[in-house]
Amino acid sequence: MSEQHTPREFLEPKVLAGLSGLPLFARRPMRGNVSGRHTSPMRGASVEFAEYRKYVPGDDLRRLDWRAHGRSDRYYVKEFEADTNLRLQLVLDTSGSMEYGSGELNKLQYARRIAAAIGYLAVQQGDAVGLSCVSNGITGHLPPRRNPAHLKTIFDALEETRGQGETHLVDVLHELAETTRQAAMVIVISDFFVDPNQLRSCFEHLRFRKHDLSLFHLLDPMELNFEFSRPTRFLDMEGGTAIFAEPSEIADRYHDALKDYLDQLQRIVVSSGVDYHRVSIDQPYPEVLTNFLTRRAMAKGGR
Repeated sequence: MSEQHTPREFLEPKVLAGLSGLPLFARRPMRGNVSGRHTSPMRGASVEFAEYRKYVPGDDLRRLDWRAHGRSDRYYVKEFEADTNLRLQLVLDTSGSMEYGSGELNKLQYARRIAAAIGYLAVQQGDAVGLSCVSNGITGHLPPRRNPAHLKTIFDALEETRGQGETHLVDVLHELAETTRQAAMVIVISDFFVDPNQLRSCFEHLRFRKHDLSLFHLLDPMELNFEFSRPTRFLDMEGGTAIFAEPSEIADRYHDALKDYLDQLQRIVVSSGVDYHRVSIDQPYPEVLTNFLTRRAMAKGGR
């Protein structure tokens, strides 16, 4: 019996083929469950030297460093880095504001493309991938697994997502920080319409749990530039009050508030060591992903 494959609007084979030569690297040691291409906090048998350790009875005598013994008359064991796979948890904001878009794609459609491409690349290199859809809570959760069949389940979940409800991102990130097993890669894709000061504690919580945190901050060009030319009724897509306003009368205050918010968020991500990517959704997403992957590969030293 042949299986029928329905094309998914967020998967573009040409884009995936173009990105497939770029590895996805973690920025810090990962706790995986099989051998992989990422550094583990455990010692192992890769070719990369980690450190010397004093010999203790029971150590494998083949790992004794006789040169060190000749220099110091003491026994030392050479330890090497271990390589492991990573567990990637994609966190997709599916609150109502993600349905906004003034161009070809809205923020949720753009986010699906980012999530699907990264998930695909991770599974191709033997890593485990999971997905959490979040709005006023965790509305859908798939824990990380590394088999291709699981990737299909993730694509199905992405296809079914709809933007609705309020954002409770702060509570959700605290919950995920605690429930995701330590030392995973966590990638959050959201418009982050949240008080930056509340996000700071989430980022620190995730870092405390040794997760490698990345953010894709999606903004529509109209949200960034506010180029409305006629009296407009502005709707809160998460259920708040609508406002009818003359854009020219509020544009200056809007730009000041936006600048203050973005500056504040930038300071927080820098101080928290977060891998942060601000994205205007009129940018081609393959370009955004290429920058993301290249930056990580360069930080890894081209290993």
